[in-house]
Amino acid sequence: MEALNKKLAIVGLGKLGGLLAESFIARGLLQPKDIIGTVRHKARAEKLDVKHPFPVHTDNRDAVAEADIVLVAVKPQVIDEVCEAIRPVVTKDKLVISILAGVTTRAIERFLSDEVPVVRAMPNTPCSVGCGMTVLCRGKAATDEHVALAQKLFDTVGRTIVMDEKHMDAVTGLSASGPAFIYVILESLAEAGVKMGLPRDTATLLAAQTMKGAAEQVLVSGAHPAMLKDEVTTPAGCTIDGLLELEEGKLRVTLIKAVVKSGQRARELYTDPD
Repeated sequence: MEALNKKLAIVGLGKLGGLLAESFIARGLLQPKDIIGTVRHKARAEKLDVKHPFPVHTDNRDAVAEADIVLVAVKPQVIDEVCEAIRPVVTKDKLVISILAGVTTRAIERFLSDEVPVVRAMPNTPCSVGCGMTVLCRGKAATDEHVALAQKLFDTVGRTIVMDEKHMDAVTGLSASGPAFIYVILESLAEAGVKMGLPRDTATLLAAQTMKGAAEQVLVSGAHPAMLKDEVTTPAGCTIDGLLELEEGKLRVTLIKAVVKSGQRARELYTDPD
């Protein structure tokens, strides 16, 4: 992996920001000396400064002033306050990447400047193992080069696609919240194995590898999941009985509702004054 040779500031170094930073370092995209993180409270900064191989402090303005790329990872509710603080040092030569659910590029541009390139990104936690899914959309001043730079960052931790911003709430509900839904399904499959006498570690391995393999088959083949499901389901076999139980339990509609509800909640996290 070719290094970026740019300075990255992560404003709001929470779980996802930390995962991304560690992944960028592990894959050789950035060196620890090229990254600086910030958090709100001094005690938290001191704890994270020991945990991570790059410095962490509480001064957002100083961190942003030194950076070429600013990754904004604070809570949506405090983005206005953060943007006000860093605005004096955010120039059009910097790229601002926001991973905030529910916050539009226009909302950030309103506080910074219409000339500041802003790219909105929605990654998910499997980025930590190089198997993430990130969707990008561009703000008013972001060029193809800015989008390509953001894509290079997130390509190191999984797959990346670019979409119109109108889809970002749906993306949040599906691929950002989705891993939590998958873990519930995986845990349930493993529990079923335990119920039928399998050791828990074996049941978890079987469930996890089965889910990984099924997902990979969709990605590699490009086939519709329904077609792949039918390939497993033989006439009067075992699988059809299990599928009937899933339909009776309304698993399909429950998962759809979970994604829709998460996407709707994303819209409620931030209210644009405009």
